[in-house]
Amino acid sequence: MVTLGMKIPWTIQMSSFHAMLVVFLVLSCFRVEICYGQAGGGDGDGDGAVAAPPPEQEDCDGIFLSYQFTSREKELPHLKNVSAQAWAFKSEATILNAGSTELKAWKMYIGFQHREILVQTDGALLVDGGDLPAQIGTKGATFAGNPMTDLKTMIDTAGDYTQIQSKIKFKGTQFGLGTKATPMPKSLSLVNDGFKCPNARIRGKTTMFVCCRKDPKFKAKKIEKTKFMPKQNGDLSITYDVLQTFANNYLAQVTIDNIHPLGRLDHWNITWEWMKGEFINNMRGAYTHKKDSTECLYGMAGKFYKDLDFSQVMNCEKRPVITDLPADRKDDPKVGKLPRCCRNGTILPGLMDKSQSQSIFQLQVFKLPPDDNRTALTPPQKWKINGALNPSYKCGPPIRIDPTQFPDPSGLQATSASVASWQVVCNITKPAVPRCCVSFSAYYSDSVVPCSTCACGCKTTETDKCSPREPAMLLPAEALLVPFANRTEKAKAWAKIKRYDVPKKLPCPDNCGVSLNWHIDSDYSNGWTARLTLFNWGKDPFQDWYTAVKMNKAYEDYENVYSFNGTRMEKEVNSTIMFTGLKGLNYLIGLKNGTDPKKNPMVPGKQQSVVSFKKKHFHNIDIKAGEGFPTRVLFNGEECAIPKRFPRNNAQHLNSNALMVLCIAILTFLFMTDRFH
Repeated sequence: MVTLGMKIPWTIQMSSFHAMLVVFLVLSCFRVEICYGQAGGGDGDGDGAVAAPPPEQEDCDGIFLSYQFTSREKELPHLKNVSAQAWAFKSEATILNAGSTELKAWKMYIGFQHREILVQTDGALLVDGGDLPAQIGTKGATFAGNPMTDLKTMIDTAGDYTQIQSKIKFKGTQFGLGTKATPMPKSLSLVNDGFKCPNARIRGKTTMFVCCRKDPKFKAKKIEKTKFMPKQNGDLSITYDVLQTFANNYLAQVTIDNIHPLGRLDHWNITWEWMKGEFINNMRGAYTHKKDSTECLYGMAGKFYKDLDFSQVMNCEKRPVITDLPADRKDDPKVGKLPRCCRNGTILPGLMDKSQSQSIFQLQVFKLPPDDNRTALTPPQKWKINGALNPSYKCGPPIRIDPTQFPDPSGLQATSASVASWQVVCNITKPAVPRCCVSFSAYYSDSVVPCSTCACGCKTTETDKCSPREPAMLLPAEALLVPFANRTEKAKAWAKIKRYDVPKKLPCPDNCGVSLNWHIDSDYSNGWTARLTLFNWGKDPFQDWYTAVKMNKAYEDYENVYSFNGTRMEKEVNSTIMFTGLKGLNYLIGLKNGTDPKKNPMVPGKQQSVVSFKKKHFHNIDIKAGEGFPTRVLFNGEECAIPKRFPRNNAQHLNSNALMVLCIAILTFLFMTDRFH
């Protein structure tokens, strides 16, 4: 027995210490084994358990998509009208590669149908590059992965869900349905080519899922095998090439290629969003609309680049607006001296001028930590591009492609490659409101069918004084040369002469900046002619303008145009003829004062030519029934609004009262003739 104060031999003390240490280690190891056992792994990786997948996922051998509705709360104001009540909702979508091949640049469509307004999306971006909050409406939306764009397979990753699965978390507002209802999308599908998705199924009330498999009938185009995605097709292709890279900055080149045969851009503006605090130090071939270093000075850039003179920095905005340089800066040693730049923002169709269908500019981009190394390269997102009177483009997210090959600057028969390349594809979309319109007239009718009421939209301030639903009033031919404000009296006087009905509330104007008139000039046994006139009601002129008309039956019998250049677009666009101005006549001037501004109204800029057609293929073409009028008209790539009616014979324009008077007169004449006989 050992008592206090007794001296313990050193050997005994060490033995006791060793025994205690052994017991401690045994217990520790036992505890560790218990913890690993609870995790279900037991392999020492420390990865933890993976949540049990949905039972339907186990049977999927393709791409498994799911949508989980989480919750919703009623928003203020609280309304009695159920359809107008707003709800704040949360949900989550998942895309999983359960197949045997890698899925690159995935795109998922979710058929939202309750007028959703998306406020936040984590894990993906809208394919059309729209900003948040975004009004989805009832048409649904397509999403692309960000930052995870590609999904590997379980085979290649040993079941690593972080590489084969991507999740999107949604927050937003939706409308309609009662308190107890669960608003779900109407559909769920994969947009990538080569896949076929059945109708999505719903489990319970809050979960929707579908398994998309490879379509056995799909025949992919034979393309060379690439490390990254092959280049995609679209109406407009934008390439973001990194040419040089350093620790904290890189040199990038942006190339805009116009691929669509009728698309174009004038005074283009391009914008994007930096994702990691980047800023533009300098540019060549283009410039930013705003030069302000405030966001750099008072942000993270100012803290990191303490010795940088930010007064010389080009732009520090998160969403810079960039435009092309004017032509007089082309040879400027500081900002010019770059091929295919400095055209004042004009990009023409390749069919019109191949040398002007591309635009290029370069920029030096500075980065912030933790991306302060050579290989940390992130392209900007949410790309947008627009022009003056041009088609509306919607751009997708940047997709990594193989490095672009350039001719070697030494002039030798060699090529040099970019460090990294991304492609942004933009496609033409039909705008909700056109910006040009068409009027119809003919030799057999005294009246012109003008552009439709509110063809290019109407303002709410106008509709108080005019009717946006009343059809446009027929006009005399000379009224096409005067602005709408001066047409009202002419239209009323013409209606009085021709005995047309005059509505109590007159129709609103068309509000179009450009209008075109298609006039049937003649019709004879073996051919016919039309006259095309262009009117510019804006103050800005159009250089290198073009227009295209789609002629269904008359296309094959098109013969010639006499004051324009005419081209049949046989391969590019079906049944369409493209007209451009002759050299020296390719300038459509803007609205200008008349000869006497005090008495005469302003006069629009105009161009006119006669177009001739034969009757070789369609002998029985009915011109008066409308077969001689175009079914689609475009100006500078923008689709114009077309009237829904055609000119008629003069007698057919009489209103009901005039017809009644005419009938009474004829009956009276017949009665009197019969009486005297």
